[in-house]
This record gives sequence, structure tokens and C-alpha cells, in this order.
Amino acid sequence: MNWMKIAALGWLTAGLSTACCQAAASGPQPDQPAAAESLRHALSPPRDRMTWQRGSALLSYQKAGDPQRPTVILLHAAGHGSGDYAVAFEALRASYRVVTLDWPGQGRSEDDGTEPTVTAYAQLLAAFIAHLGGGPVHLVGNSIGGGAALLTAIEQPALVASVTVANPAGLDEGGWIGSLYTRWMARKFESANGDPRGFGDWFERYYQQVLPGDQARAQLERIVAARAEIAPVVGRAWRGFLRPENDLRARLGQLRVPVLVTWARHDTVVRWSRNRAAIESIPQHQLRFFDAGHTPSLETPQAFVETLEAFLAAVDGQRR
Repeated sequence: MNWMKIAALGWLTAGLSTACCQAAASGPQPDQPAAAESLRHALSPPRDRMTWQRGSALLSYQKAGDPQRPTVILLHAAGHGSGDYAVAFEALRASYRVVTLDWPGQGRSEDDGTEPTVTAYAQLLAAFIAHLGGGPVHLVGNSIGGGAALLTAIEQPALVASVTVANPAGLDEGGWIGSLYTRWMARKFESANGDPRGFGDWFERYYQQVLPGDQARAQLERIVAARAEIAPVVGRAWRGFLRPENDLRARLGQLRVPVLVTWARHDTVVRWSRNRAAIESIPQHQLRFFDAGHTPSLETPQAFVETLEAFLAAVDGQRR
């Protein structure tokens, strides 16, 4: 039995998941998309777009709402875009200064060379908060975005008022099974150029499993259409999940801010059974389950927004 079959068997039988998924800043500028429109740009709405100069690259973000109100920053999963939070963005803009950031090389952001890892994204996020005027801010993140939000709160607590995560990276129980599956997934995404037809079929089936909800269908189709652009970033993200510095479990006890965990109960990649112990070790956490595959903000947006708004109101009420 070859290596790939062993990895696939491990996935199917063991219920695997993964530990998934400085700056020079100038003032906000109008969005300046690349000359050639990329398919991944469709993953992020063009409305309320701003850009942040980071090195030689322009990173794209949405910003709306009263700047005197509390700031909420929404952070997407690897390979996705800020369109994952379209409903939340519109709902929150009336009561908050709400911001969505496209990670480098994703959505409408150019690639600034930042590796797609929890650690690197946390460093970028701290710089982005400074670009916006400093904290404390509310962080909301899915998958790798959730891992980056948690690590930022651990390492830079003065910047963060609260954290909301959905199936975050960095909390999986690990072990040889998790490592085997993570390496297998990295190789699958890295196979995009070598076998484009076979990869395309697999990619679509995979994301149908990750985002099974009807309300996610339009974004799912955009992700599938942009698979050739997305695959390299996601492959590097899976490689990053293997690095010990991106395992947050031992550091969760350092969290000193309220944490809301919004868990997609049907996630077959980031499984509750493999992340439960880490979640339960978070000192000030609330837990809510959603009928979603990985991204409650996209698959069950109304229920997600209601839960998030109630949590943010309670946190802000306690801070006054």
C-alpha cells in the first residue's frame, strides 16, 4: 500500500482534523487592483475598499462605520476572502467600525511575501491594528484567521478587547495521525499544476464538503473557479500547520480576554473531537454550535451575526 493510500485510509478511519487552517504603513488609499483581474478577486466585494501599503504590496480591506465606535476586524480562512463575512459586515456597520482584511495573495490583496501561517498572520495582524490606529479591537476569525486572532490576543493583549473564533487553526490534538493527514493535504494542494483535471475534480468535492450549506453556494462557486490561484497558498498553509510554533494549545491559558467559540458542528476536517480539550482549556470562553461545515459566518450568517452581536454588546458593556 503506497503512502497516499495510507494517508487516505488514515483520514477515513480515524476522523482526522488539522491544526488548521515591521510593516511600513501609509494612509488609506482607494483600492488599486492589479492590471489583470484575478478570479480570486471575486471572493471579496469591491464596496468600501481601502488599501494598506505593506512593503511593495497593497493589501486590501473593507472599512465602514463610525470611527468613534468599537472596531471589529473580520478574518477569513486560507484561500477564501472577505466575502465570507458579507452579511456580518453589513449588519455590524451600523453599530461598529467594522473591517475585513484580505490575507496576502488572497481576495483582492497582493502577495507581500508573508507565509500563510498562524504565527506570521498574527504578526501581520498586529501591524494592521496599528495601521488602523491601535487597539483594543474585537477580533473575529475563521480557521487560520481564528488561530491568528487567538495568538494576537495571547502575545499582544493590549490590542485586543475580545476574540471570536470559528473552527480555528492551532488547537488540534496532533499526533502522528494528524501529521500524516496534514502532509497528505499539503501534497494534494501542491498537485494542482501537475494534474489540473484530477485536482480540479478533487478540489470541488473537497470544498463541497467544507461548505455544504446552501447560503455558501455562491462563494463556494467562486472558490472553485479560482482554484488554480488559491491552491498554492492553501498548500503552504497546510505545511505551516506542521510547525510547532503554530500549535497554540499550551498557550491558551494565557488568554485574558473573553472568547466566543462558534463551532461548525459538521466540520469533517477540523473536528470537534480533536479540538474539544483545547477549547475547554480557554479561561473565559463561551461555546455555541452551528449547523455548518466550517464557516458559520458564511453558511449560517443570520444565526452567526445574532450570536456575535450579543457577545460584543456584553463585552463592551462590561468595559464601560
